[in-house]
Amino acid sequence: MSREGPPLETLLRRLAETPADFLAEPRIGAAGSVNVAAVVSDTLRDLGLPPADAQTLAVFQPASAREHRNRLSIVLIICWLLHDPAFAERPDASRTVELLSDGAQALAPYVQAPKLVSDPDRREELARTALDRLGLRPAGESEAQAQDRLTTVSSAGRSKVISAARAAEERARQIREALARKAAEEAADKATRE
Repeated sequence: MSREGPPLETLLRRLAETPADFLAEPRIGAAGSVNVAAVVSDTLRDLGLPPADAQTLAVFQPASAREHRNRLSIVLIICWLLHDPAFAERPDASRTVELLSDGAQALAPYVQAPKLVSDPDRREELARTALDRLGLRPAGESEAQAQDRLTTVSSAGRSKVISAARAAEERARQIREALARKAAEEAADKATRE
């Protein structure tokens, strides 16, 4: 996040205008219509980056639809985002591939791909995640501001906070029950002594 990137508003507008082609069903086996590996390859070429090797592209051609459909749909949306003129300055190749593979994988369990286009908070999450994974921050924001806002809109972060709150509440419930049992035992001991 050390380098300043494009204005966030530009990326949010682009995501809101994602065309139907990038929202189409990814091809997994014989099902679906969009060859995600080809789109990734074209995106890297259009950004002036070296072509991905066969092993890298294999990540975008899985055999199992159930596990990978949402992730591949997110990859398509990220490819659309990366075609914004704001990314015309050649981004780092390894960071770009990492965004397309690991970045999409990190979002997939928490957000359904269509929400990354239709929901304003999820659009912001994707735009900020993309910038962060590319080592950029939104124009006009400090590193601290950019990181704080990314943490605020992060679905994974929110899920962790909710899980931690549930765990804390469960622990508090167990303590209350233990205290109630102890009080009942003490009351019973006192009653038997009298």
